[in-house]
Amino acid sequence: MTGSWATFGADLHVDLAAAAGGRGLRAALTEALREAARSGRLAPGTRLPSSRSFAADLGIARNTVAEAYAELVAEGWLTARQGSGTRVAERAAVRRAAGAPPVRRPARRGPAYSLVPGTPDLGGFPRGAWLAAARRALTAAPNEAFGYAVDVRGRVELREALAGYLARARGVYADPDRIVLCAGFAHALQLLGRVLKERRVREVAVEGYSLDVHRDLLAGAGLVTRPLWVDGAGARTPDLAGFGPRTGAVLLTPAHQFPTGAALTPERRAAAVDWARSTGGLILEDDYDGEFRYDRQPVGALQGLDPDRVVYVGTASKSLAPGLRMGWMVLPPDLLEEVLAAKGEVDWTSSALDQLTLAEFITSGAYDRHVRGMRLRYRRRRDELVAAVAGRVPVSGIAAGLHAVLDLPPGTERSIVQAAAWQDLALEGLARFRHPDSRMPAREALVVGYGTPATSAWAPTLAALTAALP
Repeated sequence: MTGSWATFGADLHVDLAAAAGGRGLRAALTEALREAARSGRLAPGTRLPSSRSFAADLGIARNTVAEAYAELVAEGWLTARQGSGTRVAERAAVRRAAGAPPVRRPARRGPAYSLVPGTPDLGGFPRGAWLAAARRALTAAPNEAFGYAVDVRGRVELREALAGYLARARGVYADPDRIVLCAGFAHALQLLGRVLKERRVREVAVEGYSLDVHRDLLAGAGLVTRPLWVDGAGARTPDLAGFGPRTGAVLLTPAHQFPTGAALTPERRAAAVDWARSTGGLILEDDYDGEFRYDRQPVGALQGLDPDRVVYVGTASKSLAPGLRMGWMVLPPDLLEEVLAAKGEVDWTSSALDQLTLAEFITSGAYDRHVRGMRLRYRRRRDELVAAVAGRVPVSGIAAGLHAVLDLPPGTERSIVQAAAWQDLALEGLARFRHPDSRMPAREALVVGYGTPATSAWAPTLAALTAALP
């Protein structure tokens, strides 16, 4: 609250010379303070400095300040109470003059409910456990952690913690020296796009259904994106053999294809690695929700098949929260220096203390406990979603992640998305994610982000969805 704090004389920026206009110092000071209160530069409730300290800051007599304060109190611009000091008075809002433009009210923030994919239940963020980890990390932090970052790869404590966790939980071959921290997947893709361009790569293969944001980032680096067909077995990686030498990399979501929900089969994983080995190409693996598999143990990362040809990228955006802006790349040895050069000489991405906190969160076991708890929550939601739409629309894709795909009859996707809007529900159709150059047969479906709603909003959000369905 503004009134809880006192200002200092130097902070008031009172210009007595400008306000004087040939008048005395008291009149000049009175007018300067009056104008500051009138214009709102001094907010109601702001506590002014004592007459003694203010006079010392301005280099004038204390009585001059005291007399100016007294006059403004008499006029109602200031208030003075014993023990509370002198403050700017609270005032009623100024009545708008006739003919003045109306005050614009803030626009409504959007639909009441949302099933847009890509966001976890933010209410599930483990505040207490994170705060405890932050306290421990802060207590143990070396003094140099508060200085400018020395290693552009990021804090070694977090890189070591991630190396152990990724090897254990995702089957990733991760040397801490080859892990580079970044501000999420988009930042990683920006860096990799620059490196690919420097390597004279012209095209990057992407899944025919994928995020346009990622395609745009690659295009922004001067790269052309070519779509791979996607079906129930994931991206058709054997087709890479026909793409030619211009295609130097492929971006895949093998554990849980986004958005169709398919898992890349072992045969297609092998085909992708064979293509990379035979052409010298790179596989960019987006393991965005690999920890969340509900029908079986999570399948290990593709990177384990060939750490020299696969760039593994993971983040805390789905497992914890996107607001942390925390991601990591596990790089092939021959790519490390190029990525570091693209990142620059200073690590601007995330706070060293946040990195130390996440390291502590992982090594203490709190991260595993949190993921297990969220896995149960999201599995329950997915089961409830499947039960709610049973007999109306089929659910496709594996039981994993934070979203599901509801297949629709031909010609109905757009009308159902509109019907959802009438239910005050934000919803995405599958067409939203289709590559503009894709020649795949079009599917009509809804991509339902069941991880997005807060726990308290889940039931009404699910009711709004079922009301919009045919």
